[in-house]
Amino acid sequence: MSAVCEKCQQPLMLSEGAFICSSCGAHYPAQAMCPDCQQPLEVLRACGAVDYFCRHGHGLISRKRVLFVPLND
Repeated sequence: MSAVCEKCQQPLMLSEGAFICSSCGAHYPAQAMCPDCQQPLEVLRACGAVDYFCRHGHGLISRKRVLFVPLND
């Protein structure tokens, strides 16, 4: 799945927790989703570390497996 900008239909790049359009400069917040059930993940932050937890029975999810999607307004 490739996210595209709602304004100019160009591909979005994920950078520091947000999707950014390199063409028009639009920013869209990113939502972490479980790769198994496609439900939003809880983001756990402690001591500089970021972990992801699925409340729908899949437990801790590796950062490498997390799906990031643009949040719908």
